Amino acid sequence: MTKTAAPRATGSAAWADALMLSFAEAGYLKAEPAILQPAEPFLDLSGEDIRKSLYLTTDPSGEELCLRPDLTIPVARDYLASARAGQPAGFCYLGAVFRYRNGFPSEFQQAGIESFGRQDRAAADAEMLALGLEATAAFGLTDIDIRTGDVALFTALIDALDLYPVWKRRLMKDFNRKVDLEKDLGRLTLAEVPVRNEYEGVLAALAGSDRKAALALVTDLMSIAGATNVGGRSVTEIADRFLEQSTLKGGALPRDALAILKGFLAITGTPDDALAKLRLLTAAAGLDLSAALDQLESRIGFMAARGIDLSRVSFSTSFGRGVDYYTGFEFELHRRGNGVEPLVAGGRYDGLLSQLGSEQPIPAVGFSIWIDALTQACSASAATGLAGSAA
Repeated sequence: MTKTAAPRATGSAAWADALMLSFAEAGYLKAEPAILQPAEPFLDLSGEDIRKSLYLTTDPSGEELCLRPDLTIPVARDYLASARAGQPAGFCYLGAVFRYRNGFPSEFQQAGIESFGRQDRAAADAEMLALGLEATAAFGLTDIDIRTGDVALFTALIDALDLYPVWKRRLMKDFNRKVDLEKDLGRLTLAEVPVRNEYEGVLAALAGSDRKAALALVTDLMSIAGATNVGGRSVTEIADRFLEQSTLKGGALPRDALAILKGFLAITGTPDDALAKLRLLTAAAGLDLSAALDQLESRIGFMAARGIDLSRVSFSTSFGRGVDYYTGFEFELHRRGNGVEPLVAGGRYDGLLSQLGSEQPIPAVGFSIWIDALTQACSASAATGLAGSAA
């Protein structure tokens, strides 16, 4: 990538323009999706943090719309509607996004990159991290915390364990919601206190059922009652809740599975260290996670080839960004020792384009840049440097 030095100017506009130029020089086309977007994709596919912060409206036809809270889904929708759909293509963007943020402006600038259709997933992942680091460097920031994870590893582990499907869905939901997963794991091992309730007959009927059967039963019951939702919950959500309660009444999460899950979630370190620990854990447990682990190993190699200092990279098996559509590699870049909110963040989302209507699966990976946060971090870093010089 040809690097363009950040201009000597205050404010985010000049820096952002230089950043977009550097992305264009790297071969990424500028995308400019509409500000007003259909709300449904964001409500169905985004994380809880985005869903609860949307600015919603309705057009005269009754379609629910929203101000775009993020640019990944709008860029993906435009790509699918273009002649390049299904072909490898990369896009960069810079524009306003709109979210309610308590105590912070609800309109703010976001830049980023989305890469679609590349089959060399590990290389594309490493490229996103390298470009993200170049973005922070363009703002004069080099002392960066690099936090990474891979939800595909957790998914592979859950699939390999002998668990009820409802438990698998619940654990994935916990991971994606960034809740205290270990706390819920402990709760799932406790025997449920038998409490009689008005739905006891439904729970008994669902004992041992799969999700399809549960959905059919609940759909029939609600059809008889003439209802389409209860308390704002859809038929599917109610069926999942009943199935979860029925399963939990049947016994606790197996303790051997709990031990494996806790051991997995405790793994942290450099990517190489974490990979070695994961291979030991899965071998001892007799679990085959080879495909996901090989992908991690390949990504590590491409990261090193990109010149990324792996000793600076933190990998955690429990790291997740709370975005439902992520399927693999995830990362955040933070100013070292300062900041809960990331400066740059992204990951792989191979299933999103199919969920948006693509008939063929299309690999996808990208990241977003928080321009205001980068500008503030740059100013703070400059002020610290001036203070140090004065001393």
